[in-house]
Amino acid sequence: MDQFADIERTLIAKRDEVTVRLARIKKNLTAGRSADSQEQAQELENAEVVDALGNEARIELSKIAKALDQIKNGAYGTCADCGEEIPMARLEAYPFADRCIRCATAEEARRRR
Repeated sequence: MDQFADIERTLIAKRDEVTVRLARIKKNLTAGRSADSQEQAQELENAEVVDALGNEARIELSKIAKALDQIKNGAYGTCADCGEEIPMARLEAYPFADRCIRCATAEEARRRR
């Protein structure tokens, strides 16, 4: 577990950052709307973009929570597909990776089909 202490700190900082960003997004979505119909149309379009950003933030928070849980239970750094150890360089670059590069690449190829 100590080998992942730096990554755990990074994940916690990222979780805090994304949580603040999500709160701003929620505040933006609940803000009052303009009385002008043209401005309302633009605001609705902007709200769709902001909502999509909120969905991305929620997905990212979920991945971070999963990685932090895996660190706690000793499963972090093990590929979910093949069970091999995920290289530290990959975990440092993408701390919520749950697959080794080989398995992640194979999963992406399956999704494209």
